[in-house]
Amino acid sequence: MARKSKSKLSELYVEENKDQIYENALAEIQSFELPLGTTLRSVYDDQPNAHQRFMEKLDACIRNHDREIEKMCNFHHQGFVDAITELLKVRADAEKLKVQVTDTNRRLQDAGKEVIAQTEEIIRCRVQQRNITTVVEKLQLCLPVLEMYSKLKEQMNVKRYYSALKTMEQLENLYLPRVSQYRFCQIMIENLPKLREEIKEISMSDLKDFLESIRKHSDRIGETAMKQAQQQKTFSTALQKQNNVNYGRNMHLVRSRILESKNEITLKRTFEEDDEHEEEVLTAQDLVDFSPVYRCLHIYSVLGDGEIFENYYRKQRRKQARLVLQPQSSMHETVEGYRRYFSQIVGFFVVEDHILHVTQGLVTRTYTDELWNMALAKIIAVLRTHSSYCSDPDLVLELKNLIVVFADTLQGYGFPVNRLFDLLFEIRDQYNETLLKKWSGLFRDIFEADNYSPIPVANEEEYKIVISKFPFQDPELDKQSFPKKLPMSQSVPQIYIQVKEFIYASLKFSESLHRSSTEIDDMLRKSTNLLLTRTLSSCLQNLIKKPHIGLTELVQIIINTTHLEQACKYLEDFISNITNISQVTVHTARLYGLSTFKDARHAAEGEIYTKLNQKIDEFIQIADYDWTMSESDGRASGYLMDLINFLRSTFQVFTHLPGKVAQTACMSACQHLSMSLMQMLLDSELKQISMGAIQQFNLDVIQCELFASSEPVPGFQGDTLQLAFIDLRQLLDLFMVWDWSTYLADYGQATSKYLRVNPSTALTLLEKMRDSSKKNNIFAQFRKNDRDKQKLIETVVKQLRSLVNGMSQHT
Repeated sequence: MARKSKSKLSELYVEENKDQIYENALAEIQSFELPLGTTLRSVYDDQPNAHQRFMEKLDACIRNHDREIEKMCNFHHQGFVDAITELLKVRADAEKLKVQVTDTNRRLQDAGKEVIAQTEEIIRCRVQQRNITTVVEKLQLCLPVLEMYSKLKEQMNVKRYYSALKTMEQLENLYLPRVSQYRFCQIMIENLPKLREEIKEISMSDLKDFLESIRKHSDRIGETAMKQAQQQKTFSTALQKQNNVNYGRNMHLVRSRILESKNEITLKRTFEEDDEHEEEVLTAQDLVDFSPVYRCLHIYSVLGDGEIFENYYRKQRRKQARLVLQPQSSMHETVEGYRRYFSQIVGFFVVEDHILHVTQGLVTRTYTDELWNMALAKIIAVLRTHSSYCSDPDLVLELKNLIVVFADTLQGYGFPVNRLFDLLFEIRDQYNETLLKKWSGLFRDIFEADNYSPIPVANEEEYKIVISKFPFQDPELDKQSFPKKLPMSQSVPQIYIQVKEFIYASLKFSESLHRSSTEIDDMLRKSTNLLLTRTLSSCLQNLIKKPHIGLTELVQIIINTTHLEQACKYLEDFISNITNISQVTVHTARLYGLSTFKDARHAAEGEIYTKLNQKIDEFIQIADYDWTMSESDGRASGYLMDLINFLRSTFQVFTHLPGKVAQTACMSACQHLSMSLMQMLLDSELKQISMGAIQQFNLDVIQCELFASSEPVPGFQGDTLQLAFIDLRQLLDLFMVWDWSTYLADYGQATSKYLRVNPSTALTLLEKMRDSSKKNNIFAQFRKNDRDKQKLIETVVKQLRSLVNGMSQHT
């Protein structure tokens, strides 16, 4: 029973639980908040009869709601009826009101049509006004952009590229950001980089044109700068001379002459005025438009490519520098070649100096110094090479003047030029060499044109003319009446004048070298010494050695050199007057003319001796002795008498020579004649000599001794000149007297009568006489009577041979 009741309770609990589930499902359906699919699935997913049970529950629920609705309606029904009744009453009034409202609305609509039209017009105008205001505002933003872009285009058209870049910068940073939403703005933004590149290309093209322009105008710029430097230097020199009231008169005359010459050579030919009436001082800016450089520099700086531009500019200028520094192969032929070369270099560096001072950073002092050092090394090498080709001293002098102006010009722009002045000292040596060559030719021409005879002067005027050219003083000659003759020939004053001209020419080069007067004096003396000791000395030596110069000419040359030697002190005074340096200065060099003319005189004296000997040899060569003659002719040979007459006339010409020279020449001639006669006797080709030939030869030697004793040249003491023939005399006496016993007995003694007879000489001559006697049988008829004499000859020969052998062994 209990079990059943428990079972029923369980079933009852299950039923209640199911009812509760259905109610929850209905509640969920009524809530319209949860999805129905889940709720219905939970119902259908239950027990098999759940659907029916749920439908029953649903029907029961519907019925409950219907009952509630009916109750609700019943409760409000009376109120609804009352409301309908009231509404019916109001209906009539509503109809009336509707008619009135309709009428009022019609009248109002009729009255408001015009207002509506006006209102619509006002609204439209207000919209237009708002649109116009908006357009104006937008245009106010856009117009400056368009104006700036138009300005940019205009600047591009008129080539104001730097301003155009500034305009672009304003457009990008200030104007375009305000209107960036518009399409035209985007087009502008896209075009600006293209315009920048176009400006860079155009400015670079202008820079290239500028570089080409200054390359073409460099020589003109340099020529103008050098001309201005020369004018400034001339002006400064004039002021300095004007202030120096104690300037020496001689110095003034010489310098004036040099300045006149320099003005003729340098200023006239090197810096000719293009416009004689031009008063303005032209500068680099006047000759070249530098705006492309400034413009390009500013443009690249604005674009942030300043370093690229600087590198490009410097690279191109270095290339141009190398081209400028490369000379023409024929530059050394004319001064115009050098002038053009220097002008181009000066023009190049004047432009660089201008760029340095008017731009910031495009070129620096370090860069210009480096470029100048490179150029200076090249310039020095070029000048050193090309100047070595110059053989014309005038061209070398003009080159020096150009180098000085070139150096002064660049020094004025701050470039160091000491090495150029050092180079001038090298060129000065070369200039001196060219001068020496030129003056060598002048000296040769003077010597060739000289007649080597004393200068005749017919009157006082002619005498003064000669004295004005050459410092000659001779009180004894002054006492003589006109006409008279000066001892030197025409070449002496001409040589003296040419030496002074050489000093002038040498001084021309020393001008403007920024050297002291002492240094200039030293240079003049050294160059003059070279002229005297090398050039003039060489010309004199060559003149003396020429075959057509005879004894008379040699005598005149000795006289000329004597006077030139005496004139050296006047040359020293001349140099001192030019340089205003006293000769008592410690470091003053002396002229070496004394030694030069002494050497030339000695050479001439030696040549006199040589030519005298040659002339004697010529006479000796025509001697025609019959060495086998039985007896002499009783008189001296004809050739010897002619030779002695020649010597007498020649030594008469020597009266103007210094005494020792004439005496030496005479002694030399006699000694040579004696030696020649001795050699004639001892000639190896002469095989035999007769006693008659010895006697004839003795007659000739007697004439020579008579000539020596006649004192052809005064000044010899006693028998000094006759001693030249002592060897011959003792040898001939030995054979003529046949005094062999005395010779052999006294041989080797200081008191010997035949002290100067050498045994070998006596043996040679005796053997020739013995051979002659054997061949001609001269002694045949005396064999019985003179057998002792023949034996004596043999004995003498043997003894002489023993003496010769003893001498050789002793030696």
